[in-house]
Amino acid sequence: MRIWKLIVFAACCAPAGILAWRGFHNSLGPNPVETITHGTGDWTLRLLLLTLAITPARKLLSAPDLIKFRRMLGLFAFFYGVLHFLTWAWLDKMFDPRDMFADVFKRPFITAGTLGFACLIPLAVTSTAGWIRRLGGRRWRALHRLIYVAAFAGVVHYYWLVKSDVRLPLMYGAILLVLMLARVALSLRGRQAASRQPRAARPVCQKSA
Repeated sequence: MRIWKLIVFAACCAPAGILAWRGFHNSLGPNPVETITHGTGDWTLRLLLLTLAITPARKLLSAPDLIKFRRMLGLFAFFYGVLHFLTWAWLDKMFDPRDMFADVFKRPFITAGTLGFACLIPLAVTSTAGWIRRLGGRRWRALHRLIYVAAFAGVVHYYWLVKSDVRLPLMYGAILLVLMLARVALSLRGRQAASRQPRAARPVCQKSA
């Protein structure tokens, strides 16, 4: 399992490494900021969808060990989200708060992207075992359903951004819909299986003489 974790870790690092290598060699194209923005945004959304795919995949494939990759994929999604946000805030807006707030409130695709990124922050902060203990399993799971909001906001952000060729955002949206339906179907199947199990016989209370 350790070797697979190293492979997944290296694969998740590769897109950032390729962007850094291209930047070092001045091969990011005529608009480097746009190249970095699109690259980091694409990988944020891809890794979010891969994170969401872990639970249905491990149940459908009877591969419980897949759960060990979910936290890593989720944190890498946040990592690329941070890079995506910093590319916009630093290279595009030069950390000008007035310009940034104007973008958020006037451009719908920036609003959707900011919402998605904001949802990722508490997920990353509470991803540790210590936070799971502090929040309790039920509250932690409820909080981490924000990943669906983040993924949906990411798809909307991408769709509103591209304007003309919407094939990729629609594909990501279809994948997200399938993953949500799979989660619902698996939840219903689990409830049905639990309801079919025979209830334990209750002890009969005898009246005292």
